[in-house]
Parts: sequence; structure tokens; C-alpha cells
Amino acid sequence: MFDGIIVYSTSTTQLQDLGIDPEKTPNVAILSHADLLRKITAGSSLDIRLLDTELQSCLMENKACIAYEIGQTHLDRKRFGNFWLDFLNFQRRVDISGWQFNAIVVLRDARVIYKLWSGKPNIQQLQEERTPLGPLQGLGGSLLQR
Repeated sequence: MFDGIIVYSTSTTQLQDLGIDPEKTPNVAILSHADLLRKITAGSSLDIRLLDTELQSCLMENKACIAYEIGQTHLDRKRFGNFWLDFLNFQRRVDISGWQFNAIVVLRDARVIYKLWSGKPNIQQLQEERTPLGPLQGLGGSLLQR
């Protein structure tokens, strides 16, 4: 989908055909020029003159420039380990795997002038929770409130 976006050629109608419509598509946000500047510089003292010339002029024109931020994440969670320890809430182990994709598409006068993407193609995490008292762990606070 992202490869189908051609800078200086793709229009907002074509973006909608590709499935990028902030009014209909989840995880697509509309960024103002100020939001876009904040995202691109990320709080650093980056000189705006180092950016692409089209992006520079777009950021300086304020109202003619908008951007779409696309964020997609896919995570699979698989519990493993001892069933009874997990069921009784003593120990829970979860293997998390997946991917994450973020993109910014900048538009001026309903035409794409810049695109940028980043992401994590391979997320792999191990989440482990231990509660020594198991199902009794959370009862202390609720018993004291009575």
C-alpha cells in the first residue's frame, strides 16, 4: 500500500482508494503543520533548512499543508509455562511477537509531496509476571477499605 503512494502524483482521492482515509480508516490521524514539525524534528534542534525543499515550503505555508500519520501494529501473544501457576495467577509467561509500521504522508493542495516511513519488522518480547500470593495478592487493599 505504501509503495503505491507516488510523491507529486498521488492525490487524496487515490489515497482513499489505497485505504488511507482518516475518516474511515482506523489508525490514520490528521496532523497539522505544527504537529508535523514536532514529529519531524522530534524535539531536537534540527535546522529546518536541512529538510526536503518541498517539505520546508509546506511547513512554512501553515494552512496549505497537512499530513496523515499511519500507525499499524500486529502483535501475537502466546502464553506458555505451567497451566496451574498461570490459572491461579502465581506466574504468567507470555511470548509476544509481531511487527509495527509507522508512516507520515504530507499533502499540499490535495497532492502528496512527501512520504516517510519507519517501523519494527520483527518484535520479539517475553513478558513475565510473578505474584507470590497468587489469587490472594490483590485482596489486601480491598479488605482494608471495608
